[in-house]
Amino acid sequence: MREAPMNSKRSTTRRDFLKCLGGAAGAVGAPWLVPASVFGGDAPSNRIHVALIGCGNQSRVDLPSVLRYDDVQVVAVCDVNKGSYGYARPEHFLGREPARQKVDEHYAKKAPSGSFKGCDAYVDFRDVLARDDVDAVMIVLPDHWHALAACMAMRAGKDVYCQKPLTRTVHDGQEMIKAVRAHRRILQTGSQYRSHGTVRRACELVRNGRIGKVEKVLSIVPGAPVGPGPGWQPMPVPEGFDYEMWLGPAPSAPYHAERCLYRFRYNLDYSGGQVTNNGAHSNDIVQWALGTDGTGPVEFEDLGSVWPPEGHLYNTAVTTNFRARYANGVELVCRTQEPGFGVRFEGSEGWVQYAEGKLTAHPESLADSEIGANEIHLPVSPNHYRNFFDCVRSREEPIEPVEVGHRTASVCHLGNIAMQLKRKLRWDPQAERFIDDDEANRMLRRPYREPWSL
Repeated sequence: MREAPMNSKRSTTRRDFLKCLGGAAGAVGAPWLVPASVFGGDAPSNRIHVALIGCGNQSRVDLPSVLRYDDVQVVAVCDVNKGSYGYARPEHFLGREPARQKVDEHYAKKAPSGSFKGCDAYVDFRDVLARDDVDAVMIVLPDHWHALAACMAMRAGKDVYCQKPLTRTVHDGQEMIKAVRAHRRILQTGSQYRSHGTVRRACELVRNGRIGKVEKVLSIVPGAPVGPGPGWQPMPVPEGFDYEMWLGPAPSAPYHAERCLYRFRYNLDYSGGQVTNNGAHSNDIVQWALGTDGTGPVEFEDLGSVWPPEGHLYNTAVTTNFRARYANGVELVCRTQEPGFGVRFEGSEGWVQYAEGKLTAHPESLADSEIGANEIHLPVSPNHYRNFFDCVRSREEPIEPVEVGHRTASVCHLGNIAMQLKRKLRWDPQAERFIDDDEANRMLRRPYREPWSL
């Protein structure tokens, strides 16, 4: 089987999906197994069979990172877009067919015959989940799909690597946690800075009191574009693009090229702007360094964020600026400024900063401070993808499990809500509810468009 036909009208009920799991796998046919010689000593029976669900911009990183491992075989790719330009960089041609071709070409180079045609391409990810030979999935979809696709994958018995931000809403994260624990699955959040040695070093310096008592943290994110303004007109859906499936659980809306592909992140129906894009990384570093992976701030307040005028297609913050306060008094400010990404920890005895891939400190001697054997040492993961696959085998928790990814995403979501409402909000991190604010609490979840449901 090379590609499943488009069928965006198919039912999405849990009953139908379970029927699909019971009977559709046989219709797909047996996987095309690569000769053992392609993978060295890793026999076919020992390899982890992986499917890539989402072949857009981030797949340019995720797919090569998976293909490098001989004990992993990519058996399927899936995307609603057959193939096109128009992603983050205009020269990038992406979609399910370009991804399938890259997989086949990669394995062909290792095959004695010099040819390989063993990667299937799908439009509907449910067809991927129906395959009993798929062990794990890489979810590289727009944010509004993360929770739904991940929960369905886990119900189907698949382990999940889910790109950041882990969720579109706080409620989505709560449901993902339930699914991971109920179905005993491995879930790795795609916040790869947890597997970056320099970041770990910065966080260990903060955790071990090298800057004294932490007083303030600065989390830097880039600015966002304004996008098409009032009066923008719908566009015809391109050939080979299943727009109805792309929308999925999001509200029905007319197609426009600036709504989809990479730019989905600038519309609140699908994402949370740069706060959940780069902020999912910078705020994750904050959470790790402060030791607050299981909780979060207790207060959020807008500091003058800037939003597009009414009627623009993009409706996420153009300029991010909010303050959050933790129960111990530490203040987190997340804002737009140069260099566009970074984290700075300021304490009573100095500061530590991670920006542009480098660690700097004051006094400078802090950067070389040795972490003693009896001090706090954070988990070591030299590679985020390798950590995931190792955990698929061992069934141990990955370096960024679902609860951690959920808490980081929540910091971003709650900051967005405070910036939208333009008022100070009190948050109970244990109950995961705003205190005495019904309007803010209603923003913790978004309805799914029928027939999609968690």
